[in-house]
Amino acid sequence: MAAPTLQQPSFLLANLKADSTTKPLLQRCQDLVKIIDEYPAKELHVIFPWLVETAFGSLDGIISGWNLRLLHSRSSEFNVVLDFLNPSGPMMKLVYKLQAEEYKYEIPVNYLPGPVKVCIQEGVLPECPLFHNKLQFPLSGLLTLNLALNPFEFFMFHFASCLVTPKSFPQGHQGSAADSAYFVLVDTYLKYFLPSEGSVPPSPFSDSRGSVTAPSPRSSSVSFAGYGVHSPSLLKHHIFHQPSVNADPAAQEIWRSETLLQMFVEIWLHHYSLEMYQKLQSPQLALLQYRLSMSSQPFAPPGSGTLHTYQEPFSPTEEHVLVVRLLVKHLHAFSNSLKPETLTSSSSSSPSAHSHAHTSPLEEFKRVVVQRFVQQKLYLFLQHCFGHWPLDASFRAVLETWLSYIQPWRYTEETPSPQPDQNRTVPDKWEPFVQENLLMYTKLFQVLLNRAVRTDLVNARNALMVFRVAKVFAQPNLAEMIQKGEQLFLEPEHVLHHRQPRGYLTPSQGGSFLSSRQRVVTDMVFRVKGHVYALEGQDCQYKQMFGSELRGAVMRLIQIIAQARQTAKRISDHSSEASANGSFLSWFGMGTAELSNPFSGAEPEESGECLKKTHEFLDRALENLCQIFKLNQGQLALLVSNLSSSQDDGNNKQLPDCIQGENGLVLTDLGRKQIISGLRRFDIQYQGDPELQPIRSYENALLVRMFYRISSLVNERFGGHMNALCSRPDLLGRLGRHYLSDLDSSSDRPTRSPASRRSSERSRRARLSLRRLASYRTLLLLLLVYALGAALSLGPVSSTLLLLTGGLLYGLLLTLCGDKLKAH
Repeated sequence: MAAPTLQQPSFLLANLKADSTTKPLLQRCQDLVKIIDEYPAKELHVIFPWLVETAFGSLDGIISGWNLRLLHSRSSEFNVVLDFLNPSGPMMKLVYKLQAEEYKYEIPVNYLPGPVKVCIQEGVLPECPLFHNKLQFPLSGLLTLNLALNPFEFFMFHFASCLVTPKSFPQGHQGSAADSAYFVLVDTYLKYFLPSEGSVPPSPFSDSRGSVTAPSPRSSSVSFAGYGVHSPSLLKHHIFHQPSVNADPAAQEIWRSETLLQMFVEIWLHHYSLEMYQKLQSPQLALLQYRLSMSSQPFAPPGSGTLHTYQEPFSPTEEHVLVVRLLVKHLHAFSNSLKPETLTSSSSSSPSAHSHAHTSPLEEFKRVVVQRFVQQKLYLFLQHCFGHWPLDASFRAVLETWLSYIQPWRYTEETPSPQPDQNRTVPDKWEPFVQENLLMYTKLFQVLLNRAVRTDLVNARNALMVFRVAKVFAQPNLAEMIQKGEQLFLEPEHVLHHRQPRGYLTPSQGGSFLSSRQRVVTDMVFRVKGHVYALEGQDCQYKQMFGSELRGAVMRLIQIIAQARQTAKRISDHSSEASANGSFLSWFGMGTAELSNPFSGAEPEESGECLKKTHEFLDRALENLCQIFKLNQGQLALLVSNLSSSQDDGNNKQLPDCIQGENGLVLTDLGRKQIISGLRRFDIQYQGDPELQPIRSYENALLVRMFYRISSLVNERFGGHMNALCSRPDLLGRLGRHYLSDLDSSSDRPTRSPASRRSSERSRRARLSLRRLASYRTLLLLLLVYALGAALSLGPVSSTLLLLTGGLLYGLLLTLCGDKLKAH
């Protein structure tokens, strides 16, 4: 179809809206490609907000857009959407075309992340450059503020918000993970705008001055309508003032990479209180406060006393966490692609202005991207998830995100070592990273311990998560790095005060190498303390990861792991016995009936194979925990053996702690903890009418229903005669009880509630049950018997008489020798 003829902008937008309800997506995208190529920016400017909303959905979630989170590779529209939204595709071409003309698009402040929104409404300008020089002041007041964003920022804001905006998806659909169009686009944008190799490709459009206009640089001191001024001396300065038009081309294009990352971080990792947000505006704020407190100088943070504590309700989805993990992994790879000479010069040069004169903006960006942009907000995001995520296996996504962040050495271009991961030593060059992220290792490990002791570790997937954490922290050299970081943080203040020289002099200026080393150690101490205070506040009570208190918590976890091992072994043994009873002899009715098997409805996690994995994961987790915390193997073996003997003596037959209620047993808090920890569990048995159990996969549904009707008619008509027969004490009575009911086994079942008492009374009545004849196993046996009879020249009647005679003799044998068989 040819592109529409030149029309007024309003008619163009109206036609596109009409086409969106009548044409398929492929044809609409083809039309849009022609419109973007042929129409001038002045007319495309009108359709751009509608087009972005059509693709990503509205910010309030009412319009779902193209449902990128539900679009999978098996869909015919998948490749169409990816091609259209590709970083070098038609949509981005439209963005650059509008960017060259310096158009602005407004977004209400109400759609910003909660802390940022309230901060602006309180009259304090956020330090993030995304929000500088962009506020539009209406006449009605601050509550209706808007942000004026350039086309690239507007596009990325909607794209990032698509992940966290609540949407009403179609029935039966859920947000997916790695194969959705949204996940693929995030990965594509990260690789394009944050390349590990090469530089960011330049934009294809230029204005009259020769290049796309980047946002204007922000001033060093910004006032916010008389509500207060941020002192630049107390605030973190952005590493890149977004460049002017005449700047170096490489520096000019880097703002897109920076904008994309800031959008992702601000929108995806936005859970924190407003008070914490004030701290996060300057990572050096807490360190500066600490230095001034050592010098006995008064200090007040900017805007103190004007902000109230604000906590935004925030519950990320599993898909959200998986996308954050993708971001973390790519940023590590992006940062680790820093050229060695850049890394060496940045670590050896002085902190003067010319120290990075020969470093490209992209390389400088790589050097600080993780610590400057991601660390603090990711820490709060993970801390929130650790504390609020359900105690189930879906926590694996959060766990792997955390483990990905604390192992940046996994995302280097170095040739992997032939040694297994657990035996691979963490290189010493990562010691500064560990120290500057100390809380990521220690505080989150402590929070994880509190989760682990409340988790069902008999479940193989939960056991795997404990093993994964223990395996990561058991890597050689990592525990020593963490301990050294803790020692630096716990360095007494008066020692630092005396150690810090009056002036730092190099050996060539008359200083000594000792003073140079003292400066390095002091800077390391300040760096670690500043990291901790920036995240937890200067009044935080730090708990050492290798201290006595946490060691006691680790011993408690080890005890729970040992208990879970014993429970998994006991369940596995019980399952093995049940499967052994259901072997060849059960084909002839001599084994345990499958209908009464208490494990017939067990969860897949309780299968024999999963229980073996549970035992393996927990065994290796115990070994790794002993290696991390230098635990005595003898004491551990004694603890496990004592626990094993105590469980074998008593807990094997004990129920969880309960109290007797009006309708039966009621769990106490101790009983719930015993079940969650895997210490005890109920002996679950089916206590309803055996005839009304769900039809199993090994039964013929038609025969089950037919035999139930036949047996019900017989029981209703001859029930009195059967009860009289079964009540006789002689041989006929015992034989009748064998064929017509199972009184002995039903009388042994414990009663749990009034309902189970009534059902047990019904099951004690003599009745005929034909359900076993509907089993495919029984039908196969009958077919084999009749085939054998035909081979021996026996007719169907003769074979039937032989079957009835054999069944009668077998029942008589069991009746006469029943006591001996039960004892056996």
